[in-house]
Amino acid sequence: MAGTTLPPPRDLVIADALPDVLAPRKPMTGLVGAVRRRPTLVLGASILVTIVLAAVFAPWVGTVDPGTLATAKRLKPPSAENWFGTDMLGRDLYSRVIYGARVSLAVGFFVALLASVIGLAIGLVSGTVRWIDSIVMRLIDGMMSIPPILLAVALMALTRGSLQNVIVAITLAEIPRVARLVRGIVLSLREQPYIDAAIAAGSPMWRIVIRHILPNTLAPMTVQATYICASAMIVEAILSFIGAGVPPITPSWGNIMAEGRALWQVKPNLVFFSAAFLSITVLAVNLVGDGLRDILDPRMAKSL
Repeated sequence: MAGTTLPPPRDLVIADALPDVLAPRKPMTGLVGAVRRRPTLVLGASILVTIVLAAVFAPWVGTVDPGTLATAKRLKPPSAENWFGTDMLGRDLYSRVIYGARVSLAVGFFVALLASVIGLAIGLVSGTVRWIDSIVMRLIDGMMSIPPILLAVALMALTRGSLQNVIVAITLAEIPRVARLVRGIVLSLREQPYIDAAIAAGSPMWRIVIRHILPNTLAPMTVQATYICASAMIVEAILSFIGAGVPPITPSWGNIMAEGRALWQVKPNLVFFSAAFLSITVLAVNLVGDGLRDILDPRMAKSL
């Protein structure tokens, strides 16, 4: 009929709507986008950076000398003057906890670094040279049969208590796990076609290891290093708690808990704050490790 407008065909309506439906979403940018994409990584990194900054700038965050004795202020509860209270010798617990973060963070960082580097070298050599593999792996199996804490205690019993010796003892206990991880990765990579092609092309083995195998081990090693860092901080606290770690005069979270364990039922603040800081720091390191795993392993990605 004249003057009547017919509706557009149904196919045209659907075609017009398709661009809105199929249009790619704009990538999230900025802080909000980063938090939504990797919330565990951002949360863990934020907590860890805060603790690291507090440890580095400990003298300027409201602390006093952690070794200052004030017998008149023994076992004071948390207050405006002493935020975490005082211990049996009148020392400020807040200052001791903040300064104690330096010990745990230093142990975690250096153990993760040393164990990763040494374990990486052993794993690469063991996975590449077959006759060395049979010898090294038997030694690694023997060391792995001993729990890390017992191995660290045995090593500390042979030396005097110091921060350097604690780092060396825990590093020696963690190296076997790193070496076995790297060896397994190397053995799986050696079966890849591009390795066979490189060998057929006449490339020497050292060049194949450096150019093809080593780069593919860095991603899992980075994630493993975060877990080694968290484990090292726990082992250091255990060693200090049982008196086999850093000297008692050194403020560390393990020493603080060891000194307050006799009165923790009536004065829980003697143990609570150091234990809480240790737990939060280990949790933050593990969150960072989970976030790095999601980023470095494409199979773990939740979105394209």
